[in-house]
Amino acid sequence: MPDKYWQGLLDRYKVYLRLERSLSPASVQAYLSDVRKMLDHLLTLYPGLRAGEITLPLLESFLTELNETGIGLRTQARLISGLRSFFNFLVMEHELEVSPATLLEIPRTGRRLPEVLSVEEIDRIEAQIDLSRPGGHRDRAMLEVMYGCGLRVSEVTGLRISGIFRAEGFVRITGKGSKERLVPINSRALHEIDLYLPERRNMETDPAYTDILFLNRRGHPLSRVYLFKLVKELARKAGITKNVSPHTFRHSFATHLMEGGADLRAIQEMLGHESIQTTEIYTHLDKEYLKSTILEYHPRAEKEG
Repeated sequence: MPDKYWQGLLDRYKVYLRLERSLSPASVQAYLSDVRKMLDHLLTLYPGLRAGEITLPLLESFLTELNETGIGLRTQARLISGLRSFFNFLVMEHELEVSPATLLEIPRTGRRLPEVLSVEEIDRIEAQIDLSRPGGHRDRAMLEVMYGCGLRVSEVTGLRISGIFRAEGFVRITGKGSKERLVPINSRALHEIDLYLPERRNMETDPAYTDILFLNRRGHPLSRVYLFKLVKELARKAGITKNVSPHTFRHSFATHLMEGGADLRAIQEMLGHESIQTTEIYTHLDKEYLKSTILEYHPRAEKEG
């Protein structure tokens, strides 16, 4: 059984899966169960093991033992995906510098395409924000930057004022593994930031966060939980029934670029993906979009019902 150290990390990971990833209770339990299997195996061999001591060979030894039990490819793929998610979470929470699970190979069993919003749906979500209330312009700017730049949640909440290069039309983003990249920012996102800045300047700011753009009323950075709840509530008010989370804005950004003919390598750079294979999911997404469009509008397409 995990000790207090690991149980604390698992509790935080559970909140992350439920709120930010918007997973069902059954999926949350499946992710946690897979992580516990790994911990039970490793802690039996190495009592007192800590996150920073887990290496790729240790994870591979665990998977080798599981493989000998005859588990299927789909179960293996889900388990490896869960381990990657857990260790990426630890990196995001600054418990680790790098994930030991990055190089674990996932058996190919097909990919689940992420939910995507149309531009009209994104506009409807943003239109639900009450700009007359404190924080309204901040929230509008935050969503526009998240979609317009294709940012991860942690990249939005950690965006620095000094990282906005207005004249050049870029923002400097610190992504996974503290890697920096430059991402183009459009005029609409900059305009929304300009509407928020007067409110931002009048805030009492914690000295440690004077360079963070998006702050709460206490002058601290916004939490990922706040952004998740905001997006969920706005989508509900907009009458959108899709399973929407902050990550949906990032997926939509990439998909809309793909549909517009953007180069896959350029999208990879903007999203901060280490591997082009991660970005290639949007080629599948684009094909599904094209297929559905043809089936809907082509005169030779067979209509159902």
